[in-house]
Amino acid sequence: MDIFLVPGLWLDAGSWAPVLEPLRAAGHTPRPLTLPGVGVPASGSADLRMHDWIAAVVAAIDEAQGDVVLVGHSGGGNVIWGAVDARPDRVRRAVFVDTVPPPNGSGISEFPVVDGVIPFPGWDFFDAVDVEDLDAPTRAAAAATAQSVPAQVPTDPIALTDPRRYDVPATLLMGSLTQPELEGYLEQWGSYGDEYRSIRDTEVVRIGSGHWPQYSAPERLAELLVAAVR
Repeated sequence: MDIFLVPGLWLDAGSWAPVLEPLRAAGHTPRPLTLPGVGVPASGSADLRMHDWIAAVVAAIDEAQGDVVLVGHSGGGNVIWGAVDARPDRVRRAVFVDTVPPPNGSGISEFPVVDGVIPFPGWDFFDAVDVEDLDAPTRAAAAATAQSVPAQVPTDPIALTDPRRYDVPATLLMGSLTQPELEGYLEQWGSYGDEYRSIRDTEVVRIGSGHWPQYSAPERLAELLVAAVR
């Protein structure tokens, strides 16, 4: 199975390196992606929008032989859900890593823009529960590889039009939340809860990590990815 791995904001294909070998050992072909405009100054990325990131994943799906699995970490969840909406007949399963399927018209989040791009804001920007399992060397190494993202992408609303996306099974690998806890939050999140409940086949699995399990718990994440694909 071809498994396309879509990173979250500020990350590139290299962020998936710790999980690639376990996926290959399980007989799969992992294909980590770097999205358009990542690390590119505003002069070359200012016009990029969410649909450009989705189009990059759709193009990868179209080049693949047979059905695929899509994995999206954090903001990459928006990207893979948009690709599912565009190619619902080609995606065997969508796997969300510490994020949830977005509803139509939603964005990722808003972050400070500097020199026309959005740089990595630093670990202090995030909630303690998201980063508490990242030790100092891991934080330093990850921050050193973090790259800017196009200014418009994180707030750009996603356009979802095909209800067949709800036929694609979804696995939500949540860092610290159990299924009851996540569903309790979703009950308060309006259209996010509606989107989640519309998917006909979902499973929620707790990783037992912060927001970046590819750095803090790669073996556990790889194990759960293999199980989700299986």
